[in-house]
Amino acid sequence: MPVASRMRVVDRPVACTVGQVRARSRWGAGVTAEMRSGMSSVYQGHASPNEVAVIGAGMVGLSTAWFLQEAGVGVTVYERDHVGAGASWGNAGWLTPALTAPLPEPAVLRYGLRAVLSPRSPVYLPIRADRDLLRFLVTFARHSTARQWRRGMSAYVPLNERALEAFDVLAAGGVTAPTKRAGSFLACFARDRDARVLLAELEQIAAAGQAVSYQPVSGRRARVLEPALTGRVGAAVEIRGQRYLHPPDFLRSMAESVRDRGGRIAEGADVTALEYGSGGVRVVFGSGEGVQHDAVVVATGAVLGALTEAFGVRQPVRAGRGYSFSVGTERMPAGPLYFPKQRVACTPLGERLRVAGMMEFRRPGDALDPRRIAAIVDAVRPFLAGVDLNDRHDEWVGSRPCTPDGLPLAGPTAAPRVFAAGGHGMWGIALGPVTGQLMAQTVIKGEAPPELGPFDPLR
Repeated sequence: MPVASRMRVVDRPVACTVGQVRARSRWGAGVTAEMRSGMSSVYQGHASPNEVAVIGAGMVGLSTAWFLQEAGVGVTVYERDHVGAGASWGNAGWLTPALTAPLPEPAVLRYGLRAVLSPRSPVYLPIRADRDLLRFLVTFARHSTARQWRRGMSAYVPLNERALEAFDVLAAGGVTAPTKRAGSFLACFARDRDARVLLAELEQIAAAGQAVSYQPVSGRRARVLEPALTGRVGAAVEIRGQRYLHPPDFLRSMAESVRDRGGRIAEGADVTALEYGSGGVRVVFGSGEGVQHDAVVVATGAVLGALTEAFGVRQPVRAGRGYSFSVGTERMPAGPLYFPKQRVACTPLGERLRVAGMMEFRRPGDALDPRRIAAIVDAVRPFLAGVDLNDRHDEWVGSRPCTPDGLPLAGPTAAPRVFAAGGHGMWGIALGPVTGQLMAQTVIKGEAPPELGPFDPLR
């Protein structure tokens, strides 16, 4: 196969058995291999795809590839860097349907211009913002109303309901990296009145139809549940039924499973264009070489528009950059800790605690800003005991793919064999597998299921 010389392709054709996995899923991939024979009319008389390219090897891209394999479709994943190199790598690793909601919310408007221009603010906008970013932020602000938030939350509920089940399907199908149940998941506050803000949001999430189990607890009770908290924690909310994972380990395991099931992963593959024709879609690399596929799914995160705009996707995707690092602890917290007012998340990952947070609207390629790391450290230092915040490893900044209405883009584009999957904001890890299930169904049938209706890339 002609590929650019700098591309590293891993190809392990290994037979796989998928029937027992599909039987344990509400959808499986949404479509079995046997069902595909009756779907050719959706592709206007042409057969549904047998060989599909997925561009992007983050959680959304790898999940889509995996579930396409469930239906017997051959896949090749193209990644311009390496597996998990984008926003997935430094994610907090939370699988929290109870908290998965649209990013534009009324609280964003309360920050005010002075706050968002401060490098120490949880939400930061650089003074020298470009025109496209300012246009994006104006639209983002228009969607930060209670009415728009409720509308977006209603769209998320069907995905949230199935999000954890999708991880169970992956585990049953050979993805060996575990997800861990969060026996103690605490959202922590300095004051009771701060906790009431989250309690009101959880009530609204429940009112939208999302199953949520939670209870407010006192600061003293929170410290009993989690000794790593200091006396500065005056109130908390305990959220039940959530999970978490180790993002780099999970992504490596996902990639290994895709390869073991016969998939191909090409790392260092810089896809620069897609050429659509009657025979399928040609994936073009920076070298000018190209490879033909029956269909293509673009899952390239914050740069999704570079390949999809030509196919009618006008909804902008911008980088909402997050920061993370890991620290040593005297005693590892029993589960994830959340500091909503500071917008900081802490997750036990192996022998170190990952600390992640902030939302910075800057270009994806901009350098890490040390002031943002310092802001995170200062924000959580008063609340954590036995955590060495000066012993920082793996300082990282990554570009979360954000849309102005807070909803992902997932489904067909204007070209019948080109599909988009991205724009999940902070929820690409949590919603990646369920998105992959639904995208596999979409690619095979040529049309999106009802669950993806609100996320139409052409909206």
